[in-house]
Amino acid sequence: MKQPTLTILFLFFSLYLFSQSPFNSKDLNVTKGDLETNIYPQDTTANALMIYEHGNSFVNKSTYKLNTEITKKLKILNKEGFGETKITIPLYNDKSNKESVKSIQATVYNLENGKVTKTKLKNSEIFREIYDEHHTLVKFTFPNIKEGSVITYSYTLISPYMFKYKSWEFQGDIPKLYSEYETSIPGNWDYNIKLVGSQKLVKNDSHIEPNCLSGPGGAYSGCAVSTYAMENIPAFIEEDYMTTKENYLSRIDYELKTFQGFNGTINNYTKSWKTVDHELKTDKDIGRQFLKNTGLKDEMTILLSGTDSPLDKAQLIYKYIQENYRWNKKYNLFKDVSVKDLIKDKTGCVSEINILLHNLLNEQGIEAKPVLLSTRGNGFVTKLYPVLSDFNYLIVQVNIGRESFLLDATDEFLDFGEVPFKCLNRDGRLIDFDKGSEWIEISPRKNSAIIQSLDLNLGTNNVLSGNINLRSTGYHALPIKRRFHSNKEDYYDSYFKKFEDIEILNHEVATQNKSDYEFLENLEISYPLNETGDKIYINPFLLKFFSQNPFKLQERNYPIDFGYKDTFIYKMQIQVSDGLEILELPENFKISLPNNTGSLVFNTQKEENNIILYLKFDFRESMYGPEYYKSLKIFLGKIVDIQHNSLIVLEKKS
Repeated sequence: MKQPTLTILFLFFSLYLFSQSPFNSKDLNVTKGDLETNIYPQDTTANALMIYEHGNSFVNKSTYKLNTEITKKLKILNKEGFGETKITIPLYNDKSNKESVKSIQATVYNLENGKVTKTKLKNSEIFREIYDEHHTLVKFTFPNIKEGSVITYSYTLISPYMFKYKSWEFQGDIPKLYSEYETSIPGNWDYNIKLVGSQKLVKNDSHIEPNCLSGPGGAYSGCAVSTYAMENIPAFIEEDYMTTKENYLSRIDYELKTFQGFNGTINNYTKSWKTVDHELKTDKDIGRQFLKNTGLKDEMTILLSGTDSPLDKAQLIYKYIQENYRWNKKYNLFKDVSVKDLIKDKTGCVSEINILLHNLLNEQGIEAKPVLLSTRGNGFVTKLYPVLSDFNYLIVQVNIGRESFLLDATDEFLDFGEVPFKCLNRDGRLIDFDKGSEWIEISPRKNSAIIQSLDLNLGTNNVLSGNINLRSTGYHALPIKRRFHSNKEDYYDSYFKKFEDIEILNHEVATQNKSDYEFLENLEISYPLNETGDKIYINPFLLKFFSQNPFKLQERNYPIDFGYKDTFIYKMQIQVSDGLEILELPENFKISLPNNTGSLVFNTQKEENNIILYLKFDFRESMYGPEYYKSLKIFLGKIVDIQHNSLIVLEKKS
């Protein structure tokens, strides 16, 4: 009867030992455990580990500059972790001010023949590099690095730019045991403070320190002193189907709202959207461009001759810009924008091309409004208050009757009402100079799909032959159209290289228009099959949607963002010769994602001498929360398994 008690005690003792980290994550002191331990049990794939890091930001009482003292203790677990020993500190400068760094110190600790050795960083090993007009990089690499090394280093950043208080990244590319950030913010500066990411704070303390900063005439200010900390922070590992990692890294950010001088004057930095709308409307770079006369009246009269429908007019104008103006790959959202130069040079930035589209539509009495957004690689926009620096792209919304269309004329392959994949980043700000701006959702009007239909015959000569019809729509069609129209000969050749054992007798593309929403093609094939004894084995998936499961993490703490809803269909019919007998077909299978957000159906059946196979799976949401990750991983795993391991078995009749 004592056995269960002993088992419980053993498990408790094991968990206790596991929870006792050999690393000293309390401070910079390097301990025996720090040096001797060369594995991190919570993440055995880690190549390096941040044992301890601390930041302290405060306003210098004499210079009024923002000082940030940074100290870190880093463990190199193996050779792959050597990359973490190359440190780069970016410094910003403008015509009147610049950031600087001082007091760079570093010591490398190694355990050699049972003894601890120390190697200090020399000043001669610190380098400065001019990166561009506004940025200088300070670089250094730690000396005498080995597997098992522990490095402590520190430096102080000095910045005159109080409008941007120093942010702090608790999470990074390697796991961290403990990360703490202390701040002291004088009452003169009022910031919006934003905590980003899924990791939780273990410390969040604040208090007021009176008289922390003095000004002229005996004036003084109190400071809000805060301490934030996280512990046992996993490394952030990027995986497919995500926007920029900056959206999800656990960190704390600051945006200045107001500054009050010691003389009582107040400057507002965070404005209302009403104020921003007015400033955009009157801005000489972007705002006034929306009021420019295009001077293309004669061309539009010819183009739209005999066309009365507003939708037809809008489509013709959209296609006209696609075919006559080229994007120079620049964005230039708020400066150096000139529709006049675009019309003259026939090439321009995103804003110029889409403002021209906006102006031409309005000149024809078609309601069009600009939409500001941030691309997927640029990060999410702040919705609580206007932050114009969050935006980096401009498209146009067109209202015709009861329908709204989002348009971007920079890409000749986009269908009317389709925006680039990079723009599918949740929300955009619709600018209405008369009624005021508002948030709108940036989402596709149509679903995207891949449909593969195979109609084949199998004779006693063991040759599978027939036709394959391929239909790709929406965002699946876009990359195919680009490849096809950039070099048709190479595109056709790629299919011959793609199928080593399958002979392509003919290949035709039915879709010729670059901007069509779908891409249609047909292949005529001949596929000799191998015979094993009296049996013939066929993997029916001559084409595969996924070569491997894109989801490989144990868990994922950020959303799975496909960008759009998706459907995949594979249909096959094989007419089998009378001289063959169908022995075995793959098993039918059906599975759904939680809350009916996706489904997988796989059916095979025999009808006389016909084999009919059908696979369909879809994703009914464009974005799934991290709680769906395990289900999606199983879902995709089953799809890959079906495609690679399904077998049809036949036998020649005696």
